[in-house]
Amino acid sequence: MAKLKVAVLSGGRSREREISLKSGRSVLDALDRDKYEVVSLDPATDLGTLIELAPDLDVAVIMLHGRWGEDGTIQGLLDLLDVPYQCAGAAGCVVSMDKVISKTIYRAAGLPVIEDVVVRAGQEVDPAAVFARLGPQVVVKPAREGSSIGMGMPRSEAELREALDVALASDATVLIERRVIGRELTVGVIGNHDLEALPVVEITPGDQYEYFDYEAKYLPGATREVCPAPIPDELTRRVQDLGLAAHRALNLTGYSRTDLILDSSRDDAPYLLETNTIPGMTETSLLPQAAAVAGMDMTALLDRLIELALDRKK
Repeated sequence: MAKLKVAVLSGGRSREREISLKSGRSVLDALDRDKYEVVSLDPATDLGTLIELAPDLDVAVIMLHGRWGEDGTIQGLLDLLDVPYQCAGAAGCVVSMDKVISKTIYRAAGLPVIEDVVVRAGQEVDPAAVFARLGPQVVVKPAREGSSIGMGMPRSEAELREALDVALASDATVLIERRVIGRELTVGVIGNHDLEALPVVEITPGDQYEYFDYEAKYLPGATREVCPAPIPDELTRRVQDLGLAAHRALNLTGYSRTDLILDSSRDDAPYLLETNTIPGMTETSLLPQAAAVAGMDMTALLDRLIELALDRKK
């Protein structure tokens, strides 16, 4: 049986380039060379090569995190080239990457989200009014960045103005949310039509981190991750159901990973934070940990994702 020709795309031009390269290396190491003929490409330098190779490619594995990877751009190019890929399509990636749009879709689907204020570049902001509406602690996030880039947790009007300046340097649209204190969870989903929710993971950053920031995400040992999460069975099912509902509401295929937080001030009510369409595949990444608990090592996980990509093309 002929081997499938697989292109692994990693690197790119986003601020998450280094993490993308690490994910790409993990995927390259795990792909079964008895099944696949593999080529590694970096879209920052190899787009021409990708276009030239496209007629001979059976599938692409996109390991590009952040902009120009998770925002639908590379997916649109691969659609034009008729090359299937393991993650959601261009439209699903566009809406999932934008926290404002994805929260609008969550709300329309009746899913629980945190109260927020949206700020756009050039808009006048009254910090006192923001705190009056959302409470004494808020979270500031660029709408279209990943890995907590540009994120802040101001507690005063001066800190809020500073946090907005930082976030607006990354994106023209910024989300300000009420800060929720509680346990952080994440749940992976695999499938196109018949969906499977993976075991829930609990994320606990080290005491030196105020929140799950860039370093806490990617520095080995900086965060304690427990899978399955030590939460009641009923809550586990609720979180998995929310992950499945988010995947469906955003019209995703392949796989996704939805992050949630339990509000300790509201009887541990779960709130959706965001859905990732290309979860990390590094040694500290969450979705591979959950897949392993479900019985899929990295090689088996990639086999499954490639199978789903080819199934969508059919």
